[in-house]
Amino acid sequence: LLGISGTPVEKHITLDSPANVELSCSLASKYSHLKIVQVAWKKGNETIKHINNAENSWSIRLTVTNENELGSYSCTLKGEEEFKAVFHLQGKSLPKIEGKEKTIISYEGDKVVMMCKSSNYTPIAWNWYLTNGSEQIAINDSLLSDKYVTDRVPANTTHLKILKLTKKDGGAYWCEAVFKLGKSSGKLKLKVLTFMVPLKPFLAILAEVVVLVAAIFLCEIYSKKKEKRA
Repeated sequence: LLGISGTPVEKHITLDSPANVELSCSLASKYSHLKIVQVAWKKGNETIKHINNAENSWSIRLTVTNENELGSYSCTLKGEEEFKAVFHLQGKSLPKIEGKEKTIISYEGDKVVMMCKSSNYTPIAWNWYLTNGSEQIAINDSLLSDKYVTDRVPANTTHLKILKLTKKDGGAYWCEAVFKLGKSSGKLKLKVLTFMVPLKPFLAILAEVVVLVAAIFLCEIYSKKKEKRA
């Protein structure tokens, strides 16, 4: 990447898998006569050790294995003039997780199975979380093993089984797919109903029928009494 005096140069680099990367800053030939007295490579505010593998050329070598090593790397060359270049190292767009924003309805005392799937890539791990207010709580072996059961069969799919549902189990659940260079998540909503909910319309109709029958019965009694008086 050639330096241009007074104007920062930016370059975007996209990785789709872990890789060894070398980033290099070198002066254009028209600046080769300038004396550089200070060279600084940084990731954010953290200074990184560099190498001088050619005249007027400075590099860093990275082994990118996870998302923590992605980000913006900059080199600044100071002397009679100042040059700066910024490399934006980013991971390939992660796949969308199927099952996103889906609402599942079930009943108290029943069980439910929620599923998430990654179609194009196989995650190295799956995680499940439930939302408690603004906090996300990880669902793992230590969290009510007799309540939650998880599996990942096949490897690009994950299931969360919740047993003995109660009203408190309703809410938002998150599945998280962990890839080598990032994470992707999907949100599912669970609504838990009581068995009285589907009966409410029937009970309302039944109540109307009872009222109607009672009204007819009272009318009949009143009519008979009136006939006897006559």
